[in-house]
Amino acid sequence: MLTLQGLILQNKGVKREPTLNNGLQLYDTLERRVLPITARDGQVVRIYCCGPTVYRDAHVGNLRTFLLSDLVRRTLEFSGLEVKMVQNITDVGHMSDDFEEDKMLAQSKLERRDPFSIAREYEEKFHRDLAQLNVLPAHTYPRASECIEMMLEHIEQLIDLGLAYQGVDSSIYFDSTRFESYGQLSGNRLDALKPGHRYEFSETGAKRFHADWALWKAAGNRREMIWQTAYGPGFPGWHIECSAMSLHYLQGHVDLHVGGIDLRFPHHENERAQSNPLVKGEAVSAWLHGEHLLFEGRKMSKSAGNVVLVSDVMARGFDPLSLRFCFLENRYRSQMDLSWNSISAAHATLQRLRAKYQRWRKEPKEYAPESEAFVRAILADFQADLDTPQAMLKLRSLEKDTSFSDGKKAAILEKLEPLIALKLLEQMPSKELPEEAKELLEARRTARESKNFALSDQLRDQLLLLGISVSDSPSGQSWRWKR
Repeated sequence: MLTLQGLILQNKGVKREPTLNNGLQLYDTLERRVLPITARDGQVVRIYCCGPTVYRDAHVGNLRTFLLSDLVRRTLEFSGLEVKMVQNITDVGHMSDDFEEDKMLAQSKLERRDPFSIAREYEEKFHRDLAQLNVLPAHTYPRASECIEMMLEHIEQLIDLGLAYQGVDSSIYFDSTRFESYGQLSGNRLDALKPGHRYEFSETGAKRFHADWALWKAAGNRREMIWQTAYGPGFPGWHIECSAMSLHYLQGHVDLHVGGIDLRFPHHENERAQSNPLVKGEAVSAWLHGEHLLFEGRKMSKSAGNVVLVSDVMARGFDPLSLRFCFLENRYRSQMDLSWNSISAAHATLQRLRAKYQRWRKEPKEYAPESEAFVRAILADFQADLDTPQAMLKLRSLEKDTSFSDGKKAAILEKLEPLIALKLLEQMPSKELPEEAKELLEARRTARESKNFALSDQLRDQLLLLGISVSDSPSGQSWRWKR
C-alpha cells in the first residue's frame, strides 16, 4: 500500500487537464463565490463529506447536511460524471464542548458499556437513517479508530516541516502561527481568537500559542481508546482525522469537501492548515457548507426537548422521504425552519404524486423533445448552486400541465427519479378504510364545523386506535394510515 506522501506524489506526477465543466456550480466558502465543480484528474470527481460522531442518533439537522452531499453526487452522476464519495465515521477524538472529555467516552459512562459497542450501534443507525432518506451509500466509510497509522504518518510529516511540535505535556500540537493563510476559510484571525475557543484544548503552558490545537493528545489518566506511539500512549485530535483520511482515500486531493456550516470553524479551518502543507497548495478545490436547521422556530437541542429523529417522523405515520421533499423545497445555503405541518404536507404531496404516476404509466409513453427540455430545465436548477426550490416548483407544475399527456408525464418522472430520488415510481399499497373509520371521520368533520373541538379530539383519538392519523389544515381534515 502506498504511503500518504506516495499517493500525493503519484497524483501530482500525472498531468491531466481538468474535465470540461459539467454544468454544476456551487458556492465555495473559501473563494466566497459560485464556482464550477470539476474533476482535478479529468476522470473522477472526488468528494469528502464529514460524517457523524457516532455517540448518539443523528437528528434531522445532521441529516440535512448528509443529504447535501447526496444531492451533489446525484447531480454530477445525472450529468454523466463519475464520482468517488468518502465519508468518515468519527468514533474517537471528538472532544465535548466543555473541552474535558471525548464524546464517545462520555456516552460510554452514561450508558455504562464499551465505547466501541456504542459506536457500532449508532453507526448502524446512521446508515439506516440514510437509507430511509434514499441517500446513496458512500464508496468508503473509514473509521477514525481504524486509521490511526495514517494519522501518525501525517503528524510526522508536519513535524518534519516544522509545523508541529511536542508540548510539555507530551501532546503534539500544530503551530498555527506557521500557517500564513489561517482564517481565510472562516474569516477568523489568529490575533482575534481568545484562549479556549470551542473544541480546543486549553492546557495552561502546554502550547506555544493559545490557538494551537492538538494533533495527538497524550493519554494522561485516560485508560480507554488510547494507542501506543513513539510519543507515548494517546489518542488523535478530531481535526487530524479528516485531513489524513481525506488525502489518503482520495489520492492526495479533494475536489469538493462537504459539511455543515458549524464545521467551518474550527474543524475545517484547522483541517485546511494541516492538509495544504503536505500537498504544497490547496488540498481542497472547493468547500461546500450547508446552513443550520431550525425546528418550529427553534434550534434543536435536548434542553429544548425538540430534537427530531427519522424514527420520530416515521412514528407519526409520515414517509421518511417527506424529509427529503422538505429539504429539496429549501435552499441549502439558507437557514431552514422545519415543522410537523411542512412534513405532513410533503407526505400528502408524495402520496398524491405516486398515485398519479400509477395512473399516468398506464397510458402510452413517449419521451418527446419537450419532455427532454422539461428534464433539462430541472437539471439546470440543480446545477445552478443546487437551486432545488425552483426544481420542485417545476416538478409540482407537471401535475396540472395540460401540455403534457399522461404518458409523457410518466416518462418524465421515470427520467428524473435518479436525480430527485423521491421514489415517486413506487406503487403504494392500498388498504380499504373500514366503515367504522368512515363514520368517525365524518362525525369528526361535523364536530369541527360546529366548533365542538372537545368531541373532535375524542374522535381523533378513536381513529388513532384504528391506526388512522388525522391532521387539519385550512382546506379541511386529511387522514393517513399510521405506520
